[in-house]
Amino acid sequence: MKIILVASAGGHLAQLIALDKFWKQHERSWVTFRLPEVEAALSGEKVDWAYFPTTRNIPNAIRNLGVAWKVLRRERPDTIISSGAAVAVPFFIVGKLLGMKTVFMEPYDRITMPTLSARMCYPMTDLFVVQWDEQQKAFPESVNIGAVL
Repeated sequence: MKIILVASAGGHLAQLIALDKFWKQHERSWVTFRLPEVEAALSGEKVDWAYFPTTRNIPNAIRNLGVAWKVLRRERPDTIISSGAAVAVPFFIVGKLLGMKTVFMEPYDRITMPTLSARMCYPMTDLFVVQWDEQQKAFPESVNIGAVL
């Protein structure tokens, strides 16, 4: 299976990296923000860089829609996996238009209040996973996989 892992830097990326036993078994590429700590963490991985900041930044959301179109048409993944944040939204929109499967993981630190990107991606997600029982109140069709960190 070919996958694309999409995440903001920091904790969102750390949660996807923690799933390395899964993604190391698959052909993959990453989309995240170009920062020194990210380049170090993903050394040796194939990475495309998204525009930052993304939170409530309309110009960068439009630019990332273009990045998503280019990357997803080039890579043709079977599945897009994201732990958020806003950079996930354009990839899920384009991915669904291109008929790709999507998996969204709600971050570990948002126990009682759902993230905006999760609320936006939920209707476009084939598998929505959470890490707390409390998160299932906002996302009733989710699957609780427990803490990944």
